Amino acid sequence: MDFLTLSAERYSVRKFKATPVEQEKIDKILKAAQLAPTACNFQPHRILVINNEISLSKLKKCTKWHFDCPLAVLVCYNKDESWTRRYDNTQSGVVDASIVTTHMMLEATELGIGSTWVMSFDPDALISEFEIPGNIEPVALLVMGYPADDARPNAMHTQYKDLSETVSYNEF
Repeated sequence: MDFLTLSAERYSVRKFKATPVEQEKIDKILKAAQLAPTACNFQPHRILVINNEISLSKLKKCTKWHFDCPLAVLVCYNKDESWTRRYDNTQSGVVDASIVTTHMMLEATELGIGSTWVMSFDPDALISEFEIPGNIEPVALLVMGYPADDARPNAMHTQYKDLSETVSYNEF
């Protein structure tokens, strides 16, 4: 499907079937992550695939927003590999990880896999439960699976501000 249609049809799925996501589809979602642009193509992102009973139970200790998903990916970045802007020493890792997450979210939609980008998680709990090294920074959690038959978008899903409220040309 074309990009604007894909973007319009994608919504945050908060109710999943128990059906596991096939490895070939996971591989395609991860390929979309690999193709995502990062600053200077440093590719500092690190992705943890969470898709077995033990790991999913660990995930449930770190966020209540897991929606009993059969698959989740934790997107992090390596602080030692992230590009740094010389003007203020800001690292690109959060932006890079966000772009990677967006690519995976859209590829999942293309494959019929629903997702929700979860920002509400306890990073210290994730670091502890999954033994994440100190140089790896958790950024985004993407919970995924086949949408339940009665899954529906949030009522506000199709409410958009007018472009004139969010876009300026040449000055603010």
